[in-house]
Amino acid sequence: MAPKVLIVDDEAHIRLLLEQTLEELENSVDVLVAEDGEQGLALIREERPAMVFLDVMMPKKNGYDVCRAVKKELGMENVFVVLLTAKGQEVDKTKGKDVGADIYMTKPFDPDEILKQVKRVLKL
Repeated sequence: MAPKVLIVDDEAHIRLLLEQTLEELENSVDVLVAEDGEQGLALIREERPAMVFLDVMMPKKNGYDVCRAVKKELGMENVFVVLLTAKGQEVDKTKGKDVGADIYMTKPFDPDEILKQVKRVLKL
């Protein structure tokens, strides 16, 4: 069974861009999508994805809260979390590391960089 990759972003065009980027990996990954932090956290609990692309600024539950819940409360250290955000200040990166994010990427992101990270993390 292919590893699952979850995209959690409240912006439809970002979700679509990430989905299209991951389509290049064809049958190597199963892509799941959530539109807000609460939905994302529920999917992480149910589906146990190997990797999560997580927007920081979202309604209901922000990316920091979701990441903290996954890594610290649920103890799912094996879930690789990539925080995606338009905020690239050092303080934001530090906060991302504090909640357990594995990588912090700023928007707009390079689709080639996304693919490189997925291939590296999932050993594809």
